[in-house]
Amino acid sequence: MSAPDRTPPANAPVLAVENLQVAFRAGGREHLAVQGLDLSVSRGEVVGLVGESGSGKSVTGLALMGLIDAPGRVAGGRIVFEGRDLMGLSEAELRRLRGARMAMIFQDPMTTLNPVLRVETQIVEAITAHERVSAKAARARAREALVRVGIPAPDERLGAYPHQLSGGMRQRIAIAIALLHRPALLIADEPTTALDVTIQAQILAEAQDLCAEMGTALIWITHDLAVVSGLADRLLVMYAGRVVEAGPVAEVVEAPLHPYSAGLIGSAPSRNKRGARLAQIPGLAPPLGRRPPGCAFAPRCFNVRPDCSEPPPLVRRSGREALCRYPLSETVVA
Repeated sequence: MSAPDRTPPANAPVLAVENLQVAFRAGGREHLAVQGLDLSVSRGEVVGLVGESGSGKSVTGLALMGLIDAPGRVAGGRIVFEGRDLMGLSEAELRRLRGARMAMIFQDPMTTLNPVLRVETQIVEAITAHERVSAKAARARAREALVRVGIPAPDERLGAYPHQLSGGMRQRIAIAIALLHRPALLIADEPTTALDVTIQAQILAEAQDLCAEMGTALIWITHDLAVVSGLADRLLVMYAGRVVEAGPVAEVVEAPLHPYSAGLIGSAPSRNKRGARLAQIPGLAPPLGRRPPGCAFAPRCFNVRPDCSEPPPLVRRSGREALCRYPLSETVVA
């Protein structure tokens, strides 16, 4: 009997996530930090994952990479990457995928970079961990990687230690390392938050161009709607561990269905709000273990009704979804 063909169809998504559940143990019981998340991303597509701190977006990114440590665990669901269910892989098999077929960029580049090793050493190690190449070829690849992400004087930077470089340059190096093996999937977790606006814009453009050139699927995790609205094709809005709205980014930004999405958009700076006081969402997101029954956003919602204490239904409209009993039908955001 021949072995089954595990090659995914040509039109299959690079990543398909179904009903993802991520739990953390605290106070003698488990609490779900991510609940029922569905997500797919295709080759060359950019998906934005947006929400406030505590929404579960970063936990989602770590779960997709198989990086949830105790007291957390992936408690359920499926994560299918290039036709393989990652939930069934050993740690050794996951390590072979990470850094090669799938990669992640973190908010702090020092999560990726070792402060006591020169840049060249770190990039060469990242190359030889997945490929058998000569030292000369690896160094040439390292130099080429720095040139690709727009680092000037690459030979000088290869000989530097991370602390001798600016924050923007360190983040570019982290991006260069992540893209070394032309991964099928790149997850970027707030990689430009700590940088000034000019450097942020440059790195956003570079990451977008490189992923488009390589056909890499990109998941961009952020709290900043202004960033993701100019970058992503589709948008997923997370609140209290759930995706509360999903759809094409332009449609979500122009006419959000969920009141939380409308609140995020209304509180974001824009040119036509210059000099005006920004709107804000009252209250705070509920901490893990203290989420209210029914709709978790109800205590902060401007559109709340008495029956929002019941679990909200999933509403579908023209390729969009919202987890809301009373979705906004004609929203105009100033």
